[in-house]
Amino acid sequence: MSLINTQVQPFKAQAFHNGKFVEVSDASMKGKWSVVIFMPAAFTFNCPTEIEDAAEHYAEFQKAGAEVYIVTTDTHFSHKVWHETSPAVGKAKFPLVGDPTHQLTRAFGVHIEEAGLALRGTFVIDPEGVIKTMEVHDNAIARDVTETVRKLKAAQYVASHPNEVCPAKWKEGEATLAPSIDLVGKI
Repeated sequence: MSLINTQVQPFKAQAFHNGKFVEVSDASMKGKWSVVIFMPAAFTFNCPTEIEDAAEHYAEFQKAGAEVYIVTTDTHFSHKVWHETSPAVGKAKFPLVGDPTHQLTRAFGVHIEEAGLALRGTFVIDPEGVIKTMEVHDNAIARDVTETVRKLKAAQYVASHPNEVCPAKWKEGEATLAPSIDLVGKI
């Protein structure tokens, strides 16, 4: 069953964020757009490249009114040390969420039971806590955050323009479509 258009399940987790340990919950995500990015584990070889990519685009997420949450199956203590020792991870200004109980990885359907790790999953969540986009794939394939920013902006656009859809490769400011029978077979 797809998680699209379902409510984020209640949760509470600890995160390392800007030098402090903080609690992150479904309630703290409400009222703003959220991008939740699952990674297998801290101290791996590919995950820092994704965190650095997210950090380099963080201003775009903030400008769009969204918070980024990186989640691994490690603890927030591990994330503190990872942030302090990895130059790439050290660029993160967003919460690094620990999920050692696997509550989040299971709730979002990205848990690898036999390994106790997460698949690479990316979720865009609206201010009401409803999942609007999801992408889940093999851990050997790192993501390009540029596409995540595009999906966030598309989700925001259609939320504020309910009678329009964003076509393939749509970017902010470009033309959208108004679904109608007149378009069927003409595009």
